[in-house]
Amino acid sequence: MKPTKLEYADKRMRQKWHDLVMAEQQGASMQQLERMYNAYILAVEEYNRCSAQSTNEPGEQALPISVQPESINQVPTTSASSSSTITVRNGRQKKKAS
Repeated sequence: MKPTKLEYADKRMRQKWHDLVMAEQQGASMQQLERMYNAYILAVEEYNRCSAQSTNEPGEQALPISVQPESINQVPTTSASSSSTITVRNGRQKKKAS
């Protein structure tokens, strides 16, 4: 698999999450948020498929994203993350919710 397909899946997944968070902050209806969350989950599953395919190729290593219900206000993390902090887009770190 070409890395560009994995990169596209990653970008799409992150954009779906961003759209969901922004909609929640702007007071979207629960029905709309659920629909957007479902779209996000589908994007995560697509990312995981691309990741699995790319790890079967030599020289590629990608981490699958955990598909577990989360609070809309949490930042998605990779399943291989064991640190107690995560880095968000602006470079600041914050504690993970336990």
